[in-house]
Amino acid sequence: MRTDRSGPALRVVLAEDSVLLRDGLVALLTRCGHQVVAAVGDATALVAAVEEYGPDIVVTDVRMPPAFQDEGLHAAVRLREKRPTLPVLVLSQYVQRAYAADLLDSGDGTGVGYLLKDRVGQVEEFVDALRTVADGGTVVDPEVVRQLLRRRRDPLERLTPREREVLALIAEGKSNAAIARDLVVSDAAVGKHISGILTKLDLPPADDTHRRVLAVLAYLRA
Repeated sequence: MRTDRSGPALRVVLAEDSVLLRDGLVALLTRCGHQVVAAVGDATALVAAVEEYGPDIVVTDVRMPPAFQDEGLHAAVRLREKRPTLPVLVLSQYVQRAYAADLLDSGDGTGVGYLLKDRVGQVEEFVDALRTVADGGTVVDPEVVRQLLRRRRDPLERLTPREREVLALIAEGKSNAAIARDLVVSDAAVGKHISGILTKLDLPPADDTHRRVLAVLAYLRA
């Protein structure tokens, strides 16, 4: 997964019902060199804006008018049914495992992100996540990852505590080098842990980092 913020400016459609947060995101994205081609406050307007502007990425809240349930997420999933490769970064106030699973299962499985809104306050992480998703990567909030891991407690019993740590970091979209830095171990040790994880979870090994993350997430949401 890419974790830098380099690359061309992105054309963004933003959907957020809170005017303050919406304006703040527009300002942040503009300051980072991206173009917000539409900033809307409900799911109907989101779908219309995507059809009109054909953005590089969609950033949307989960709960939006009129019922404030999962309108934003459902709109994102519908959009990815029409355009399977449309990158979508969903923001949520709370962890909703079912919402995360629906998003990860949408489209062709690439270019999706699910972050808690608290993560927006960590500007570098948010902008990095935006770029990763736009590039076709997968980013899942660490808290969502932890809940998915707890949900799959039995199958994960084969993993050592260290392998669980590595798996959680993989699912967050971190590279081998980033995992090594976080855990203060060597790159070779990380590679060994990943090989063990894939073997114990009966997942096919792959050189491509993105495919590896998708494989792990596919197992977690099964």
